[in-house]
Amino acid sequence: MMYVVIAFVSFIIYMWIEAHRNRIIVQSLSFPTFPESFSRFRIFFISDIHRRRLSETFIRSLKGKVDLVVIGGDLTEKGVPFSRVKQNIEWLKQLGPVYFVWGNNDYEVDYHELDALLLESGVKILDNTAVIFESEQGDRIALLGVDDMNKRRDRLDLALSDAGDATFRIVVSHDPRIIQKITPEHNISLVLSGHTHGGQIRFGPFGLYEKGRLQNVNGTMLLVSNGYGTTTLPLRLGARAETHLIELEHKKG
Repeated sequence: MMYVVIAFVSFIIYMWIEAHRNRIIVQSLSFPTFPESFSRFRIFFISDIHRRRLSETFIRSLKGKVDLVVIGGDLTEKGVPFSRVKQNIEWLKQLGPVYFVWGNNDYEVDYHELDALLLESGVKILDNTAVIFESEQGDRIALLGVDDMNKRRDRLDLALSDAGDATFRIVVSHDPRIIQKITPEHNISLVLSGHTHGGQIRFGPFGLYEKGRLQNVNGTMLLVSNGYGTTTLPLRLGARAETHLIELEHKKG
């Protein structure tokens, strides 16, 4: 009986460690439509922070490697003190300008207070809007953000309108199902999303959701992150916590 207890406790400890990893997946993505006039464009993408705390050591490992930070929703959830949220934002701001889209759990808290905190902290909220980056040669990249699909607040059409004539477009949506609303005519090259936690606790190939992945869907690259934090239980199995350092470049030939 004692061996069973020891094995069970060891298993729980292992799942706790998996849930608290500071894992950075480095991904170089090339597109023929990415403007050559941008010498580099490096995004640190982090989604589903929930209850976790960022650390100085983790942030220090990313300094000098990031041009902008994108928070893919679920920055917080019910019961998380705003002081922790503020500290996490302050850590991320050390890496570069911070952009945020709403996730379903962000609406569990006083979202008016969260909105005010984000604005006071200098975080740009992409709620069915877009921000444009322009090179010295006049080439334009649009970063579009849609509000949470679970709350039926998403308006991709408004974000697309805000993007104007930018030739390279990136959509950030907490929920990866946004891909179902994207058509080739939208000229969206990349979608960044989270929400699913990769299933969080998986047994082999079985889980509530698919593991995080990068896949081509009708000509649009879709990145679904396992996310940084957890919900309900601070445990993971078969779907390690992860963040992403994405470098975009022009695909020659």
